[in-house]
Amino acid sequence: MTTAQFYCQYCTASLLGKKYILKDDSPYCVTCYDRVFSNYCEECKKPIESNSKDLCYKDRHWHEGCFKCTKCNHSLVEKPFAAKDERLLCTECYSNECSSRCFHCKRTIMPGSRKMEFKGNCWHETCFVCENCRQPIGTKPLISKESGNYCVPCFEKEFAHYCNFCKKVITSGGITFCDQLWHKECFLCSGCRKDLCEEQFMSRDDYPFCVDCYNHLYANKCVACSKPISGLTGAKFICFQDSQWHSECFNCGKCSISLVGKGFLTQNKEIFCQKCGSGMDSDI
Repeated sequence: MTTAQFYCQYCTASLLGKKYILKDDSPYCVTCYDRVFSNYCEECKKPIESNSKDLCYKDRHWHEGCFKCTKCNHSLVEKPFAAKDERLLCTECYSNECSSRCFHCKRTIMPGSRKMEFKGNCWHETCFVCENCRQPIGTKPLISKESGNYCVPCFEKEFAHYCNFCKKVITSGGITFCDQLWHKECFLCSGCRKDLCEEQFMSRDDYPFCVDCYNHLYANKCVACSKPISGLTGAKFICFQDSQWHSECFNCGKCSISLVGKGFLTQNKEIFCQKCGSGMDSDI
């Protein structure tokens, strides 16, 4: 570019002996450059002229003196800040307004610091501790009670019940039988090892048995049908001397009439109604 050609690209005024600014290899006088190319400040809405410092954040621009926290009005120049709803906030104001508060100490959990979350609440990492030993829980397994959160060793030491079968800790649920606690998966028939969690069962010497095993091993047998008398579901049975009958099996050995609630006679372990037994030698 020759001296004769040295003029403002916008207003064509001569730039000889004057300050100018190059833009895309073309010269502009200061006035035209500010008018055409200056960004406008987000705060004061005035142009940020070439003699001012232009601070930019996400395609938005501020004068250096306008770059402030929108809440406390402190300068953010060369300081950490955060944005919320297009507002710029210093870290302190952002923390007070937006950050979580620790469930334990009630203080703000500062941005960038580690936050522990559990059941909808937040803690500082150093505040999220076992209620008993006061050691940080971090990401280790924990068990929660109304009194607080506990690491597994402390919970087992202070509160846990132990399964009567496997002797291991019962952390939740369980079944109570004969004043003893059992894991649901450990509550099995002592005979066939069938799961009794949702089954009817019988007890013998404080051991649980499914109905089939109990009947096979311990139940009395009906004199008439030889089937077990379990007594479950309110089933009625008749007992006389050392013999037992189902209620529906307690019938006259000759005419088959029911003898429940009636007088009867016996002969050779058989029972008869009084009519059929008349004339026979009676045992009673």
